Amino acid sequence: MASEEGSLRALESLMTEFFHSRTTNERKREIEELLNNFAQQMGAWRYCLHFLSNTQNEYIMMYSLTVFENLINKMWLGVPSQEKIEIRSCLPKLLLSKHKTLPYFICNKLCKVIVDIGKQDWPVFYHDFFTNILQLIQSPTLAPLGLILLKTTSEELACPREDLSVTRKEELHKLLLEQVPTVLSLLKGTLETIWDKHSITATTPPSPTSQESGELLRSMFQGPHYSKQLSQPLPLLDQESLQLCSLALACLAHLFSWIPLSSNITLSLLATIFHFARFGCDLHKGKPDPSIYSSVPAPGTGTTPCLESDNAQVKRGSPVDRVQLGVLAMTCVNELVSKNCVPLEFGEYLLRMFQQTFFLLQKLTRENNGNSVKSRLEELDESYVQKFTEFLRQFISVHLKRIESNTLFPTVDFLALLFQYTFNQPTLEGYFSCLDIWAIFLDYLTTKIKSRFTNRDGMLNKYKDVLVLLLREVLNRIQFRCNQSQLEELDDETLDDDQQTEWQLYLHRSLEIVAKVTELLPSHAFSRLYPVLQENLNVYLGLQPFVVHTNAGRRLNITTENDCRRLHCALRDLSSLLQAIGRLGEYFIGVVFATRFNDALTLVERLVEAACYSSQTSVHDLETAVPSVLRPDLIDVHAQSLAALQAYSHWLAQFYSEVQRQNQARFVSLVTTAVDAVAPLISATVPEKLLITSSTWRLMALLAGSTQRPWCWCAEPCPTCSCSPGPACLRASSSGTPAPPATAACWRRSPASTRLLRDGAGPQHGRLGLEEVKAVVRKTLGILRDIVDSISGESTKSRQICYQSLQESVQVSLALLPVFIHQSDVTDEILSFFLTLFRGLRVQMGVPFTEQIIQTFLNMFTREQLAESIMQEGSAGCRVVERFLKILQVVVQEPGQAFKPFLPSIISLCMEQVYPILAEHSSPDVKAELFELLYQLLHHNWRYFFKTSVLASVHRNAPEEPVENEAQFTAAMQAFGQSFLQPDIHIFKQNLSYLESLNSKHKLYHKKLFCTSMLFHFINVLLLVLVRRSHDLLQEEIVLAVYNMASVDFDSFYSAFLPHFLSSCQGVDANQRNVLGCNFKMERDLPSFTQSVHSVVNDLRYYRLCNGSLALGSVKL
Repeated sequence: MASEEGSLRALESLMTEFFHSRTTNERKREIEELLNNFAQQMGAWRYCLHFLSNTQNEYIMMYSLTVFENLINKMWLGVPSQEKIEIRSCLPKLLLSKHKTLPYFICNKLCKVIVDIGKQDWPVFYHDFFTNILQLIQSPTLAPLGLILLKTTSEELACPREDLSVTRKEELHKLLLEQVPTVLSLLKGTLETIWDKHSITATTPPSPTSQESGELLRSMFQGPHYSKQLSQPLPLLDQESLQLCSLALACLAHLFSWIPLSSNITLSLLATIFHFARFGCDLHKGKPDPSIYSSVPAPGTGTTPCLESDNAQVKRGSPVDRVQLGVLAMTCVNELVSKNCVPLEFGEYLLRMFQQTFFLLQKLTRENNGNSVKSRLEELDESYVQKFTEFLRQFISVHLKRIESNTLFPTVDFLALLFQYTFNQPTLEGYFSCLDIWAIFLDYLTTKIKSRFTNRDGMLNKYKDVLVLLLREVLNRIQFRCNQSQLEELDDETLDDDQQTEWQLYLHRSLEIVAKVTELLPSHAFSRLYPVLQENLNVYLGLQPFVVHTNAGRRLNITTENDCRRLHCALRDLSSLLQAIGRLGEYFIGVVFATRFNDALTLVERLVEAACYSSQTSVHDLETAVPSVLRPDLIDVHAQSLAALQAYSHWLAQFYSEVQRQNQARFVSLVTTAVDAVAPLISATVPEKLLITSSTWRLMALLAGSTQRPWCWCAEPCPTCSCSPGPACLRASSSGTPAPPATAACWRRSPASTRLLRDGAGPQHGRLGLEEVKAVVRKTLGILRDIVDSISGESTKSRQICYQSLQESVQVSLALLPVFIHQSDVTDEILSFFLTLFRGLRVQMGVPFTEQIIQTFLNMFTREQLAESIMQEGSAGCRVVERFLKILQVVVQEPGQAFKPFLPSIISLCMEQVYPILAEHSSPDVKAELFELLYQLLHHNWRYFFKTSVLASVHRNAPEEPVENEAQFTAAMQAFGQSFLQPDIHIFKQNLSYLESLNSKHKLYHKKLFCTSMLFHFINVLLLVLVRRSHDLLQEEIVLAVYNMASVDFDSFYSAFLPHFLSSCQGVDANQRNVLGCNFKMERDLPSFTQSVHSVVNDLRYYRLCNGSLALGSVKL
């Protein structure tokens, strides 16, 4: 190597050139390669130590520390002992001498490098590593540096990455746990010393409400000590104290993330943390210095230093706002409260924690000096409010069941404060988060009430007042007449990732709370909702006198701005209330049908009246003074009335089955009026079709399916059938079972669709253009598919009638397949129709015709045709192949022997034609369908391969079952195995679940053919996937599958497979292989086996990392 000074000058020159704007990317890659090669040399650290001591260039310092980091984490095993001693001595001295002048990110990086040394050598070779940190924390001038080192130690040693062996990780964890009592005591002492020091000089007068707070809490806290402490004024901390407290709280937060709950976390420590949590309630909100969150890129790596967690970590020397102390303190509290495993002896600690949180919640929700609760929350730091909300969520979801029955915690008063906190949230996101908390509480309450050990009435009486208040306020919040200013600010146009607008999301979340309260208090909810619904319905139904006829059409004669605004609000509220009523439909059926019958009947009659009025008045055609506002409102009310009525179709079905004989006239009136509401929308040209007809068709089908009798339909021929059949006519006519006269008439007219199909392939074909013909065929097939789909769930007689009427159309459709085989869009429609036909009417089609269809498909889809379709990736061509494979899935699942002759052809098609094409293309959707077909074929036709008798399956010593069609079975298994070598994680997960399913249902792993020729290959592939970490999201599923395979013969696994697997592993030496084998404990239970697998995978990666980083050679700068 060159001299140290010369190398420094050369490095400065390279860094200047690298970051110069005119340097090309090619030259940057050359420089980066040169720097990386230099870092791999064993002696490079001496030069880097010189660089750190003699330069002010931040890029050079960062590069030098990166070299040390690489040396320690990857090459430390090969460093001579004397050099290790020298490095362990030099770097801490450098930190102590320069920490005041180093940039904060360089100082943090240097701390991390020193901790990395401790991670490798503490305690044997670096015995004073942790002792030095504790001494620094106790030093008045070096405490901040000690706290940075402590937090870095917690981050790097408690949860180390894969650069350590499992044994070393366990050792470090145990060593850190031994230090926890000392560390917590030191941190508590640091915080208390600063608090006490500044409390003595605090001159802030006590709050006017402090005595009130003390009295309010005296009954909660044992003695006045804690309430007195919490009522003390906050101390005024100088900047140095603020920084030190911030670092100490950040350390506590990370420590709490991994240490278990125990007596080490004392009551006094909790009290200290909550003292600092009070800083978040301070209204003197300030903004943090932006430089706290800045970062400088590490040269040569393309990365940036990590941002500090929770945006609350404070860099050394930067200004700290006192509110940040509150945020950090609540972070500590949240880390504790998020732990679900709570020892019995920690119960008192939890109680104390929640009591002190109760005090903070009181402070946040108390009006003070004329400020409302909402204005107070608006002035608080947003991060603090988020942390506090997260605490409330954790408390309700994890610990309420532990605290609720404790007489020392006032649960009802706590919920009252939560109510105030919820409905004074300054942001919509905060309000949603609080609604989630209420949803968790309501679910908990519902579950507890349903428990047979709970006094239902007593529990409901305890919380009734809170639930009533919650229901009232949520309903008020969704009504314009109560909350217009906020609701008008919600976006009702932009769709989010879930295809919901902000307004729809707001309404959905609110209605979920209404529904959950209704489940607990149904009568009260109905009495609260119905009068408001009635009031808005009266406004809507009273619009008829204001409809006038003009030359341009019908017009709503409401024109003044004030009247239009009031009508707009009333219609929006009616739409919301209709959705609320629809959401509650499930609470009027089942065992409560009789007790809530009258309420439900009243509701349904009003819904039917509103829907019928909307249709007869044709509100969607009315001209209005403000068409961009009122017309959409009217259409929305119309649609929501139909949707709400649809939600009560199950109630109508139960009404019919239970009471219609005693009250038939009323039932007939309801259903007839409902049909009258829907019928005009079927044949009319209705604007905004997507809005109204989306409810119309579902409602018509549900009405027909719910009543199940023809007498509720008109006996006259269906007026919509007087023209050529369209989707409206045919969908409507396919509903109802058994078919009424009007429906039967529709069936007799179905040859019209056959004529349309024949016209597409017959003489008309020459007179029409190709696109026109394709459009006719696609439209007609869509109608036929809807007919079959709507009848598929009906009785056998109805399906038989349907198929007889469609039989000629089906034959014509089959004949069209050869004509349009190269037109993927039409072929897609044809196969989609046949897929629906196979699923719904295959019994009615009969075996001979079904065989004809299958044979036609197999003949048409040659390898060339399949390749042509699959090549059109993501288009109709791929969908055609998907539909074809779905049809074959239905075929192979059919019981009996009728379709068994097709199995060889189907397997041949899959393995010899489809699979080779997919092996060369991604086509994930087609692959998913192919493997599902293989799974269904194996699952439903297991005896095609293994003819095991029932007696043989129950005898342990029975002779091995004969295997038939072995080559086809082996090919299918190889296809599954090859899929585990591909990067597609969805296919991997699907196929792994298929293998596990075949094993649980058919003992796949136990079959001799699988055991002798496939088992170890599958285990090998799955273990290699774990080692490569290519599918880390599926670790649990993979290990479970490996265990199930190994459990077939543990002796062979441990004696034969494991040694062979380790011997085949590249990148490790013989000694390391022996260590890996010895560390794999020969246990046969799943938890121990899982731990051993993860241990071997981790250590194998660690050994490869170490062995692969020992590069030789020399590079001169």
